[in-house]
Amino acid sequence: MLKEIDDDKINRHFNDRRMGSDVDGEVLGSEFKGYTLRITGGNDLQGFTMKQGILVNGRVKILMRKRVTLYRPRRTGERKRKSARGCICGPDLSVIALKVLVKGDADVAGLTDAARPRRLGPKRVSNLR
Repeated sequence: MLKEIDDDKINRHFNDRRMGSDVDGEVLGSEFKGYTLRITGGNDLQGFTMKQGILVNGRVKILMRKRVTLYRPRRTGERKRKSARGCICGPDLSVIALKVLVKGDADVAGLTDAARPRRLGPKRVSNLR
C-alpha cells in the first residue's frame, strides 16, 4: 500500500531514525492507531537506495566487492566504487518502506483487510517423502 504524505509534522518523526528501528503507527494517522511499524528501507530524491550498515545521513561512494546489495560483480575479484545512501533517514528521502510488526485495533483498507496465506511457510516432512 502506498500512502503519500506531504506534512512536515509527520515526516519529522522519521528524521534521524535508522533502518530497522520501530515507529509508532499513530504518527501516520488515526487509522494506524495501535500499529507498530519498522523502517525497512527507502530511496532519496535521485533514486539511490538506503543500505544497511552505512551510518550516514547522506550519500557516500563505497568500494564494493563480492555480491552485496546494490552491486553484482561481472568478473571474479572485480571491485567497483558505487554511490549508496546511508541507513539514517533524513528530509531528502522521497520513499520510506515500512513493515507492519504489530497489528492495531482496526483494519486498514488495502493493507490488513485481506488475509494472505503464507506462500513459503514451513513444509511437512511427510508431504515431501
